Amino acid sequence: MELNSDFSQRVVVHSAQEPWQASPMPGVDRRMLDRIGGEVARATTIVRYAPGSKFSAHTHTGGEEFIVLDGVFQDEHGDFPAGTYVRNPPTTSHTPGSDQGCTIFVKLWQFDMGDRTQFRKEMNAELGNPRDGVATAELHRDAREKVTYHVVDAGAALTSEGAGGIELLVIDGTLTEGGDALRQGAWLRLPEGQRLAAVAGPGGAKVWIKTGHLPYAKPPAV
Repeated sequence: MELNSDFSQRVVVHSAQEPWQASPMPGVDRRMLDRIGGEVARATTIVRYAPGSKFSAHTHTGGEEFIVLDGVFQDEHGDFPAGTYVRNPPTTSHTPGSDQGCTIFVKLWQFDMGDRTQFRKEMNAELGNPRDGVATAELHRDAREKVTYHVVDAGAALTSEGAGGIELLVIDGTLTEGGDALRQGAWLRLPEGQRLAAVAGPGGAKVWIKTGHLPYAKPPAV
């Protein structure tokens, strides 16, 4: 399966308007944003766990990165409430689920295969002091990519030169970019060489951004 797999093109998905699709595991549904591959795929997805649902135990051969958007995600490593950013590098394993239900934004098979750094962060706790109406937390940085979280005041500009491409998820609030109104759940991907120039709406915005990674995009090695 290929979905939004041309990384030279600007892509916007208003995920809140997309239907939920069933996964192979009962009670776990998803909204696919981009994908190269079948059930094993380089994929960016919003996943919803119904209360009491679980995935079977599995190993993330290509790594897994996710944000908890609402509810509490759980596995044998602990409870992960809304606002948690998690990196599970290649070779890590777990049995994910949620007693109360949750929604996560997850990226699979997008790691450096030599990465073995596993961690979790509470994104708001990482925020620095606002500058020009934008408070920023650097969540992760390596030779391939940079991952950040931003709390943007109403009317403030959010910009990035983003060498290597830019990917953005609106976690809360609204942004305007390139003539598009990006509301909660909107996902934007800009190709390498295209600058991000967005402005927050009247209620401000909370935004996750990844830059630098698109030149490394490829199908999973299976």
